[in-house]
Amino acid sequence: MKNKYILICSLFFILLGSCKEEFLEVDSASSVLIDDYYTTEDRIFEALVAAYDPLSWTDYAWGQYTQLNLVSDVMSDDVYVGGNDQGDLPFLHKMFNYEATPEIVCSDLWTTFYSGVKRANAVLEYMDNVQDISESNKALYIAEAKALRAYYYMWLWKLWGNIPYYETNLDFPYIAAQLTADEVYEGIITTLEDVIANGGLSIKTTSENTGRVSLAMTYMVYTEVVMYQNDESRYSTALAYMNEIIASHQYILNDDFAGIWEESGEWTKESIFEVNYFSVNGGKDWGSAIGDGGTVYPKLIGINSLSGSDDFDGGWGFEPVRQEAYDLYEDNDQRKNGGILNFATYAAQSGATYEGRYQDTGNFLKKYLPRANGNAGYAGSADMNYNNNLRVYRYAETLLNAAELLARGVSGTGSAQTYLDEVRDRAGVGSITATVDNIIKERHLEFVGEGKRYWDLVRTGMAATVLAPNEYRKNTWTENKKHLPIPQAEMDSDSGLTQNPY
Repeated sequence: MKNKYILICSLFFILLGSCKEEFLEVDSASSVLIDDYYTTEDRIFEALVAAYDPLSWTDYAWGQYTQLNLVSDVMSDDVYVGGNDQGDLPFLHKMFNYEATPEIVCSDLWTTFYSGVKRANAVLEYMDNVQDISESNKALYIAEAKALRAYYYMWLWKLWGNIPYYETNLDFPYIAAQLTADEVYEGIITTLEDVIANGGLSIKTTSENTGRVSLAMTYMVYTEVVMYQNDESRYSTALAYMNEIIASHQYILNDDFAGIWEESGEWTKESIFEVNYFSVNGGKDWGSAIGDGGTVYPKLIGINSLSGSDDFDGGWGFEPVRQEAYDLYEDNDQRKNGGILNFATYAAQSGATYEGRYQDTGNFLKKYLPRANGNAGYAGSADMNYNNNLRVYRYAETLLNAAELLARGVSGTGSAQTYLDEVRDRAGVGSITATVDNIIKERHLEFVGEGKRYWDLVRTGMAATVLAPNEYRKNTWTENKKHLPIPQAEMDSDSGLTQNPY
């Protein structure tokens, strides 16, 4: 893999949610050698801020629409791709049908995540040059950089499996050894274990540091990779981490499920980690897609030719929710209409109209639809600066992780039944027995449209059965589809890479 990006110090948005703005004023590095620049705490913090920045690039950075829940869910059984036809964002349609090729795949995520790896490694590389930093802040910044690197590698590992892996930035000719998926897993997990043991992270960040890595966020990444790997040797540790989050009482479920997805629902006590987007002075534009500001993802999945709505802006009609997903819910389940907009019901209430596009179902992902005035105060493109934060980890997932591990027989404190009941009580539905199958079904209900379902099906061995042909999908998922084909540009850059089967 050729490492194409260098660290550029400028103005980087980082910490606050979409209802707040805060920028870091930094000195220009253009007049000094980069090795001589990072010698103070303020300047190494600039490098850390830069390492966070790729988190917000996944919606659209280099020409593809690749928000993480979108690329995950089009491979699941909950949504279609939509748009105009199969030629509209063809890489998504190829992934939906399990026929992605090296030329037609979500290659922009490869670029984004390796850019994040490079920036995180830069913090570690230059830290020894810093003279005026306390030992506690040094440990904290190193922990944050390593946690971010593990997060970026986690996504590369889940998507591509067998990838170049390096923990020190590369010199010319920028080639790193391609490791197997199992070897990459060990690199990720070892890094996380180091962060947890030595980073001095708090279980929850303070309000002024909202958006930075916390210990709870690190625990969630650790548990995600352990459970996806089916690494039973680390299940008890993962359960202990989930129970530590629960016992901290720093996180609770929102009473109102629908409220989670509003601007007022950002960074509530249910939220463990979010990617921040903001609209006021949001500078993202088609010519500056990795600038600071909002996200284009709500516009992408918005309702086509929407008229008569006071609640939502219109959009381009991608990612319609399948009727089968909407029908999963009991009628009184808060998550049914709190997370999905059934347009027939909405039209009866509001008089709104729309024009369906390809694969239209009449159901839309309410969680991330563009709210009316959700891009208020934008400075760049109106379409690219919606303020919907991406919810990455919620406390509901902590409860369901713990419940599943306990139901699998892992020794530890807590009750799978109690944890499952807590999630279902918030949804307004009755108790069911806390079996592994029921907990997986509950995850399905809880996280529609949040990019969890596909990975659950793969790790539990259900993908080959569930991900079968339907009205639009013509292929069945098979084990050799677990990893996407490596982008052709990367194969061309490094003749030593071995391509994944496809």
